[in-house]
Amino acid sequence: MCGSSLTRAPGVLRCPQRHSFDVARQGYVNLLSARSRPPLADSGDMATARAEFLAAGHYAPLAGRLSEGVAALLPTDLHEGLVVDAGAGTGYYLGAVLDRLPAASGLALDASVPGLRRAARSHERVGAVGWDIWQPWPLATGSASAVMNVFAPRNPAEFARVLRPGGVLAVVTPTAGHLAELRTLVTMLDVHEGKLDQLDSSLAGEFEPAVRETSTVELTLSPDDVRRVVAMGPNAHHLDRGDQRARLAELTEPVRATASFVLSFFRRAGKDR
Repeated sequence: MCGSSLTRAPGVLRCPQRHSFDVARQGYVNLLSARSRPPLADSGDMATARAEFLAAGHYAPLAGRLSEGVAALLPTDLHEGLVVDAGAGTGYYLGAVLDRLPAASGLALDASVPGLRRAARSHERVGAVGWDIWQPWPLATGSASAVMNVFAPRNPAEFARVLRPGGVLAVVTPTAGHLAELRTLVTMLDVHEGKLDQLDSSLAGEFEPAVRETSTVELTLSPDDVRRVVAMGPNAHHLDRGDQRARLAELTEPVRATASFVLSFFRRAGKDR
């Protein structure tokens, strides 16, 4: 992209330099070229597994607490602004936040086309844009009231650039014990020690810590939901190692597991508006 502003015409976004981007019939706009798309963007199978797992309500307590926290911390005069979900997936969490902020609009940023298709339909006030979160975002400086980042890559510089002073950043990360019971079935990616310290360090100077809490949900997962929760995240990229797929396929009994997350809320530092 050239960095110029985009205006909408029927079925397309255009800039003054005559670059144009089609609005897909599902409602999203992909600003990524095939060469610039991250190699580990969610596949169609991953997006389907995530949508089905989340629709079952397993992470509804997390969505509820996340939306409550954003709404409670966001200054009243920012409730009508833009909420950006960086790495939005299917848009599940963004939709929950918009339900708490009836005057706000939402933007789902993600590199996965299958995810964007679902995110664009996740809420009537959501727009979905294909983009690499690691790169400078296609958003104006100070254009967002809130930014969400749920189990997704983080770009602290862009968090700070697009958020208005006083705006809220909400970051959700798994704890070391997240879904630990499933490690007997498949190889789960480890959560590195010091992850929260790294998060705080990366945001220092631009953000002020507001609230941090741990949310734990006890789950009883059907065999299909075990397969979905494994297939919807980064562990899906490693299932071909050994006999992991076979072990998941052979599962016939429900599994008890503990979902454990840390919710970290920050306020954008800066002068009063």
